[in-house]
Amino acid sequence: MAENVWLLPLKDLDDDARAVKLGEIAELEVGEDQRRFVGDALRMMLVALEEESRHPFAVDANGAAVGVLTLQSGAACLAGWPDNDSVWLLRGFLIDRRHQGKGLGTSAADAAVRAAAKLTAALGGGQAGVVLSVNEANPAGQAAYRRAGFEDRGRYRGGDAGPQRTMYRAF
Repeated sequence: MAENVWLLPLKDLDDDARAVKLGEIAELEVGEDQRRFVGDALRMMLVALEEESRHPFAVDANGAAVGVLTLQSGAACLAGWPDNDSVWLLRGFLIDRRHQGKGLGTSAADAAVRAAAKLTAALGGGQAGVVLSVNEANPAGQAAYRRAGFEDRGRYRGGDAGPQRTMYRAF
């Protein structure tokens, strides 16, 4: 994996550090062709901060936010998984368009699996891995997840922007 990234758990930051990081997140941009696949980064993080089941992270490289992602418990069916509780759902994942193509998405997806394993150990949820759904029209996203060790588990038709691929990686 090309470049190191750090996942900063936004819920663990003090108010000042969280405000600074949210300011950086507000400046993240997605490419025109990606808008239909992802939401607004700041809004996703603010929603995640309010929900107990969601664990929002800033994806940092070189001391600045270059993306975001959320790990959520009890919601895996949203990605086409057969049950909600055996795995974490990786959602709201994006890398700023100005930082794409450097391997950051692959590194962050890999780091997300390690973070989910730590959350499982700390919270005792019993999850065995991470699931996500990625739009079939997003081959770059699918490739990044495959490079991070996720395997395709089939088609899921529940996405807002068309058919998805359900992808899974065990701890």
